Amino acid sequence: MGALDYLSNFFNATSTRSRSRSRRKPMQTVEIKVKMDCDGCERRVKNSVKSMKGVKSVEVNRKQSRVTVSGNVDPNKVLKNVKGTGKRAEFWPYIPYNLVSYPYVTQAYDKRAPAGHVKNVVQAVAAPNTTDERITHLFSDDNPNACSIM
Repeated sequence: MGALDYLSNFFNATSTRSRSRSRRKPMQTVEIKVKMDCDGCERRVKNSVKSMKGVKSVEVNRKQSRVTVSGNVDPNKVLKNVKGTGKRAEFWPYIPYNLVSYPYVTQAYDKRAPAGHVKNVVQAVAAPNTTDERITHLFSDDNPNACSIM
C-alpha cells in the first residue's frame, strides 16, 4: 500500500492542497508597542489586527502602549497591519527587570519603559560566572579566602 499511496499523490489534485495546509505557521505571541491616545485609536488598532487570518486573541493595553496578538501569524505582517492604521509601531523593546543581570547599564535603562521593565539590549558587561572574573576574584581584597601573600 505504501507505493500505491506514493504514486496516488502525483495524480491526486487534493493531496497538494493538504500538503500546503500542513505547513501552517506555529502558534506564537507577538507584542507590539503602539502609541494610542484614545478609545478610537485603540479600537482601530484592535480591529485591524483582529481581521487578520490566524489571529486567536488580541489584547490592547493603552496604559503601556502595548498590543499582544496570539495566533498562527507572521510577526512582520502583524506589524505591517498595525502601521497601516497610521500609528507609529515597533516590536515590544522591553523585557522584565529581573531577567537582566545589569539593568542600569547604558542604553538598558529607559525612563519611558513600563514599571518593572528595561530595554532589551545586549549586555556589554561580562557575566559574573566567566573565567576571567573568577580568576580576578581569587586575588581580590573582598575575598576572605584570597591569596594571603598579597
